[in-house]
Amino acid sequence: MFFVIEVGTRHVHVLGVTAHADGAWTVQQVRNLLMDLGERAARFRFLIRDRAGQFTEAFGAVLAGAGIEVVMIPPRSPQANAYAERWVRTVRSEVTDRILVAGPRHLRAVLEEYVAHYNQRRPHRGRYLRPQDSGGITAPFTDLATARIRRRKVLGGLIHEYDRVA
Repeated sequence: MFFVIEVGTRHVHVLGVTAHADGAWTVQQVRNLLMDLGERAARFRFLIRDRAGQFTEAFGAVLAGAGIEVVMIPPRSPQANAYAERWVRTVRSEVTDRILVAGPRHLRAVLEEYVAHYNQRRPHRGRYLRPQDSGGITAPFTDLATARIRRRKVLGGLIHEYDRVA
């Protein structure tokens, strides 16, 4: 799995899933990300990455062309990339440890649904319990004694989201 996290907002982009990541695949995924970001790519200054072999010079050149500096973490120091390590731990504990993944296509579908939940609905302590894509807007408090609540299943009921019925 190849993913990118916007540290300021904790917005996650899953770029691709493959069992055999190589340099060409990684370069294409980062090109796709830059195209998806469009003008927003100019806001990014750094990309912090680990020391995996699939990050070639071409990978750095694509990002340098967009004005993004690639920073490599020191050897054997996962704390230097703590946001990514924490997201991997979250995905494992909330999703992949609880679902039997049948293959790459199934993993892509599961990750797509979970990332939508993670970016739009899941509260984050570092963001004052607000989801990333909420824009900092908090919902008004609801009197649960009189309000009707609707539950929506995510990932077949593994996770639930709740909304007030209008």
